[in-house]
Amino acid sequence: MASSKEYLDFILEQLSMLDKISFKAMMGEYIIYYKGKIIGGVYDDRFLVKNVKAAQKKMPDAPLELPYEGAKEMLLVDNVDDKEFLRDLLEAMYDELPAPKKR
Repeated sequence: MASSKEYLDFILEQLSMLDKISFKAMMGEYIIYYKGKIIGGVYDDRFLVKNVKAAQKKMPDAPLELPYEGAKEMLLVDNVDDKEFLRDLLEAMYDELPAPKKR
């Protein structure tokens, strides 16, 4: 099942407290970037983030879910209604995320 543009728009609105949020559509899903680094994405109308220590600390009970078959497990963000939580989560995760690959 592909994600809806409406759910993507909702997540982008929830992340509006952050500068430099962008996204890229890929096979019916959306990869979310923060300051050029991949932080996660919208998969099957779920907001999933990379499984890094900072995210685990902020969401200790978050389940690990597959964004798609064959991918690494990611953390499900179920507190998508709290803009301040989302801002804090992404800011905490940023330093642990790998730099974008050079093309």
